[in-house]
This record gives sequence, structure tokens and C-alpha cells, in this order.
Amino acid sequence: MNRNKDSKRVLDSTLSCFLWKQPWWGIYLLFLVAAMPLCADDCYGNMAEKSQGYPYTFMDSDGTEIRVEHPFARIISLYPAHTENLIAMGAGGQIVAINRGTHLDLPELKEISRISYRDDPERFLAIEPDLVLIRPMISRFYPNLVKQLRKQGIAVVSLQPSSFRGLFSYWHTLGILSGKQENARGMEERFRQGMAELKRIVAEIPAEKRPRVYFEAIHSKMKTFSPDSTPMFVLETAGGRNVAADAKPVRNSNIAYYGKEKILTRASEIDIFLAQKGRMNPVTVETITNEPGFQVIKAVREGKVYLVDEAIVSRPTMRLLQGVWTIHRILYPGSPNHLGLKQQTIQQRGQDER
Repeated sequence: MNRNKDSKRVLDSTLSCFLWKQPWWGIYLLFLVAAMPLCADDCYGNMAEKSQGYPYTFMDSDGTEIRVEHPFARIISLYPAHTENLIAMGAGGQIVAINRGTHLDLPELKEISRISYRDDPERFLAIEPDLVLIRPMISRFYPNLVKQLRKQGIAVVSLQPSSFRGLFSYWHTLGILSGKQENARGMEERFRQGMAELKRIVAEIPAEKRPRVYFEAIHSKMKTFSPDSTPMFVLETAGGRNVAADAKPVRNSNIAYYGKEKILTRASEIDIFLAQKGRMNPVTVETITNEPGFQVIKAVREGKVYLVDEAIVSRPTMRLLQGVWTIHRILYPGSPNHLGLKQQTIQQRGQDER
């Protein structure tokens, strides 16, 4: 133990002396450290990208070590994003059941079994899966289900990137689990290509001329999205500036509490009020504009309150591309409709709710 401490002191002393004589190396090392990915999202994915074959071992989003001997053939997916991504990478035929609350209009899902994480483990066992895909919320609130399934020898894997940094890693991991690694890489390539043109357009807009946006996550609780979340990546990539950049994440999630008082202190700064709409936030434009006190918000006064489908801004799927372009058109109405998006994907004050 003492020998190790002495060796560390010698190494620290030698490194300090070297950096003192060669200061540019210190800057270089700091750059390398800053460039390293955070493990919370990227560790399992980096391994997935580097993996050359099976067996394959990684840590899932719950910190559980997962060993994959071969691709899984009978998959139960309890998160719509897992389902959508598996189908996108050609693994739809391996899905034997999906979460009962999944609303995806896809032909692969017409006759498929529906199940819920609230169901008894016996119902899962009757379907005879070899893999159950979940996300951290399920393992947090239904740990007994996870325990019982694993006890019966069924693999349970929890995946959900907490920020955009983990998107491609997440796709690559799904590719490993389903045996569709090449297709997962193809998804990443198509996504990057789809982002390239918009990044070029936004890069030409001076930062100070980009609209300031408050992006609502849950109206009833006055919550926004955390600064590093996927929805905020979508907003900023589209050319918006996040008014609530000081929001603190709730339990290391995509969601951040902000509160009405803080929103109103920024009332004059909010050029556009944007809100996701869906199961998490069943809100209307009128709900927002009629909220007591919100009439002082600049965007409310000027009729610049918009809703976007939560599925295209919050779920880690290829549809994030649609979300980026949809929000870009909200922020810059004269922008060309590159993806042929339907105007119905945007709801504004004065339009009928659809």
C-alpha cells in the first residue's frame, strides 16, 4: 500500500514537472479529458460500436451487467421507442408482444399481442420471450416483475438514453440485442445526413438573432426539460435559444422543475412558448394562454404559443429528425419544407385542436 502511494507521488511530481516545462501539453490533456463521453449514456453504446461479435457484455441503463450470447428471437418491448427502433432496423419479426399503451400505426403491429408491466409475471411467461426490453422507470416502480422474469431465465434489459449523447449508442445496443448491427449503423448514418443540411442553415444565423424559447414538458407541474435532454438538443439544433438553461434535472431525467414564478420572471424574454403534447402533457394552447399570470408572457401576448407531438421531440427514434425540422419551421416560418412535413404537426393559437 505504501509503495503504491510513493509511486503515485513520484508520478504526480514527474507529470507536474513535465507540464510546467511543457505547458501546451496541459492544454492538450485538458482537451482530451473534456472530449471523453459521460458513462451515464455512452459506456454501453461505445462497447456496442466496437463489438465485433458475440458473446457481448455491457452495462444497461440500470447499471446491470448484461451478457448477450446470440441475438434474441422473441422480444417483448415495453417502451414505444424500443418498438419503433427495432422495426426501423428490420427486427419487427422478432417482436412477440408490445406495451398495451403503445400507439404506433405500423403494419408490423396489427396482430401483435399487447401486455403491460402491471400484469402478472405469469402472463409474460405464457408468451415465452427470451428478452424483455424495459426502461428505468419500469424497473424502478416494478422491481418484482424484473426479479421474477430473471428468476425464470428471461433476459431483462433496461435502456433509455438520458440525453442526445446516448442516442446512437442506444441504437447500436438494440442492434446487438436483435442481431441488426449493420442496420443500426445505417440508421445513425441516415440521421447524421438528415441533420447536416439544417446545421448548415442554422450556423448562418447569428446567435443573438435566434428566438428565445421556453419549452414546456409538463404544464400542470410547471416543468420544462433539463438543459442536456434530447428535447433541448432538438430545440437548439433547430435554431432556438433555451430561456430555461438554468433548470435543474429531476432525478437525472429529461425533466426539470422550473415553476411559474421563475417562468414569469422571464416573461419579457420568451419570444416563443413551445410545449410538447401527448400522454405526458395533455395540454391545449388555450390551457397555456389562459393560465393565470401567463398573459404577461411576450409569446402569449403575441400569439406565439405552439404545441408539438411529444413523440417527435422526446422519444429516441429517427422521428427526432422530424421534430428538429418541425420546430425549425416554427422558429423560422419562411424556412423551406425540406421533409414535406404536414402543417397539422404544428398547432398554434387560433387553430382547431386535432
